[in-house]
Amino acid sequence: MNVSIELPSDLENELSTEASQLKLPLAEYILRVLSFRPFLQNPPKTGVELVAYWESIEVINSRSDITDSQEHARRLRDQAEHRE
Repeated sequence: MNVSIELPSDLENELSTEASQLKLPLAEYILRVLSFRPFLQNPPKTGVELVAYWESIEVINSRSDITDSQEHARRLRDQAEHRE
């Protein structure tokens, strides 16, 4: 479905800036923002609900390239500690 809307220029600039920071096309970023709306209306209240939400939007297991999360975290920490 295609929907065209006129955005105020300040809102368009704000969304464009956020999209570019995430290296996303503006249309895809707007779609993500809109799809996040149900979460904001009824946020998870427990850890179990939060994990279920992350699983439903496929955040959990989204990085199949990371086979050992603890080792990956250690590497990231080491890189952060030894920056130049």
